[in-house]
Amino acid sequence: IFASPVFSQNTATLKGKVTDSNGNAVYMANVLLEGSKAGTSSDKEGNYSLTIPSGQECRISFSFIGFQPVVFEINANPGQVVEYHAVLQVSFKTIDEVQVTNEVDKSSNLTRINTRSLDMLPNTSGGIESLLKTLPGVSSNNELSSQYSVRGGNFDENLVFVNGIEVYRPFLIRSGQQEGLSFINPDMVGSVQFSAGGFDAGYGDKMSSVLDVTYKEPSTYAGSVSASLLGGSAHLEGRDKKHRFTHISGIRYKTSQYLLGTLDTKGEYKPRFTDFQTYMTYRVSPKFELGFLGNISRNEYYFIPVNRETSFGTVSSAYKLKIYFDGQEIDSYTGYFGALTASVHPLPTLQLKFTSSYYHTGEQEFFDIQGQYLINELDTRLGSQTFGDSIKNIGVGTFLDHARNRLTMEIWTAEHSGNLSLERMQVRWGIKLKQESISDHLNEWQMVDSAGYSLPYSDTAINLGNVVKAHHILNPVDVAAYLLATRQADLAKGKLNVSGGIRVNYFDLNRQFFINPRFSAAFDPGWKKNIQFRFAAGLYFQPPFYKEMRNPEGIINTNLRAQESYQLLAGSDYTFKLWDRPFKLTAEAYYKYLDKLVPYKIDNVRIVYLGQNLARGYATGIDFKINGEFVEGTESWASLSFMKTMEDIRGDYYIDSNGNKVSIGYYPRPTDQRVNFGMFFQDYLPGNPTYRVNVYFLFGSRLPFSPPFSTRYDETYRMPAYKRVDIGFSKVIKDEHTSPGGAFWKPFKTILVTGEIFNLFGVNNTISYLWVRTVSNLQNMPGYFAVPNYLTSRRLNLRLTLKF
Repeated sequence: IFASPVFSQNTATLKGKVTDSNGNAVYMANVLLEGSKAGTSSDKEGNYSLTIPSGQECRISFSFIGFQPVVFEINANPGQVVEYHAVLQVSFKTIDEVQVTNEVDKSSNLTRINTRSLDMLPNTSGGIESLLKTLPGVSSNNELSSQYSVRGGNFDENLVFVNGIEVYRPFLIRSGQQEGLSFINPDMVGSVQFSAGGFDAGYGDKMSSVLDVTYKEPSTYAGSVSASLLGGSAHLEGRDKKHRFTHISGIRYKTSQYLLGTLDTKGEYKPRFTDFQTYMTYRVSPKFELGFLGNISRNEYYFIPVNRETSFGTVSSAYKLKIYFDGQEIDSYTGYFGALTASVHPLPTLQLKFTSSYYHTGEQEFFDIQGQYLINELDTRLGSQTFGDSIKNIGVGTFLDHARNRLTMEIWTAEHSGNLSLERMQVRWGIKLKQESISDHLNEWQMVDSAGYSLPYSDTAINLGNVVKAHHILNPVDVAAYLLATRQADLAKGKLNVSGGIRVNYFDLNRQFFINPRFSAAFDPGWKKNIQFRFAAGLYFQPPFYKEMRNPEGIINTNLRAQESYQLLAGSDYTFKLWDRPFKLTAEAYYKYLDKLVPYKIDNVRIVYLGQNLARGYATGIDFKINGEFVEGTESWASLSFMKTMEDIRGDYYIDSNGNKVSIGYYPRPTDQRVNFGMFFQDYLPGNPTYRVNVYFLFGSRLPFSPPFSTRYDETYRMPAYKRVDIGFSKVIKDEHTSPGGAFWKPFKTILVTGEIFNLFGVNNTISYLWVRTVSNLQNMPGYFAVPNYLTSRRLNLRLTLKF
């Protein structure tokens, strides 16, 4: 009660903004109280706040490299708040050659991603995840989806945070065309950090990766509008004159109807995806700030199939599938998200944050689709007059797919975190309470009739296949806490950054309590060549989420234990100059031992879990990345990854044709993609940089897949490799360097026109298989045919971006 008034009688507060002579904010300018160790630095908007002694003359200096320092003298009254805006003038000096390096937090295993080129990136999903897919350790074989796998993990093993708050995606999604918009709005992004493993104890309980996004706090009024054949977006941002209130809001609309028209299945596609987001902050006082993040999303997928024609097979055994459809599919995914934060800075070295959030999703998946199909064998004889034509019918049938699935989920969280900065040490802590409320109603089945027989065949009844009927209500509670310390040390030879922490978790549904220690270190040996070394080790336990607890029959296992990952990582960064331009080469090797795994299968983007902790496994590999100015003034990069991930269901076996018992052992996991290559390359027309080109290239080697009717998880095949090249050609009509005449262009800061060619080489990439069953008396003909489901083909897109 009395500490605060006494403190205010001896001090005053100096605050304001540091700008250059053009009014631009100066980030990380030094603000120092001369004759003492007290000081601070300006934020991204140039704002600063400094506590100074009252009742005496104080000299405050403002400085930054490349600018002339400014000194301000003040004698403030006790408790007085004084505003002073420092304007720094550029300082011109002739100096010897220097090497400029980027200071990063070496104690963290997160990599900062440059998103400045996102406007020009040829991008079918419209999100920042497209950039992630070119990073080392990250793989994706579906351009319609924003989901990605990291170092052998699946989509459900990735953490995504926006402003420190965990966000979610819809749960009933089966295919990429149903997915819609990612939560992250690129127009609102300020910074992006990503870790492919070895992240510290401050992040949540997932096994694979962390994507940490921070939205902007605007310093001026601005906005943008973008439109293309795939949808559009708009956003506004600004702050009040007193620099206390900031706001940034964006609205997006996406439709993939234009892309879906290239799929083999023809029909009426009506996908509509919309969302609105807002992020607002209000500075109540120099030491207290409120923030609000809100999101409303509405994703609808409406589809009336008409027919499908797909050719498949080999050169010697070629087939064609024809399907004539009746029925329709109507899916909807509605989400609401809101989070309120309170940030308190009682001391310059102490930050406290309190967060409360609420997430609601209402999802429904309704379809009744009948398909009447026939499979014909094609003539593969070279020189034949009927070459490529159907010469024999080998199967006919009808299938009926039915679903009435509804899911309602609510997630409440309450969280506190803190950060204490000491001399050469930083301490962070946090505690989080999460309450989930889940109501899931499942009703789906399939009926197959082939050549007059209902499959699976019975001479006494008509049987349905893949029957799932269940209704579940769950209310699990999860409590997590962490403590983390980082320290910097100057050694006799080099600098060492060490981070150690511990994360504890209690999950009430299975009454499991576990402790995860995590450690990382970064060492700069101080060599003539700029090389740093990294090491990380830790435990990453993933408490079971609802999808993991539900088996293919819809039965819930509430005793499911957390999946476990024990990780070791070692890497290095080498910064160098080539062609007098900056470059960086990184390499990282890792090994992950996995235990208490829940086996699963992947169909498109749908993950179906077995619902039991039956397996152990491992993932090991090495990642490389080089980035730099391959073309002067533009940043490009390429990454190459080698990875192997296997698992073993303990005690599994099968009986062979000779009646022998055969132990299976290790087999490839569904994400066992051995080689991945990603590249993002930028260039411009020599002598006229307003004409630019961007190339986006992904290659992923053959992924395992298995028949849906197989009871053996080791019975796997490999689908063709994923190969895709997208290219974009841009014309900058206006920016800070180019300004056409005329009053029409004056309100805009940037005008950009882009032409994009998706899937430049028209590659038929396979995402999954349609398993067609037949009853046939023909010899050497299987009862099942795996018909590939191809992704989108070549498409041309036009995009206009206006910024003001």
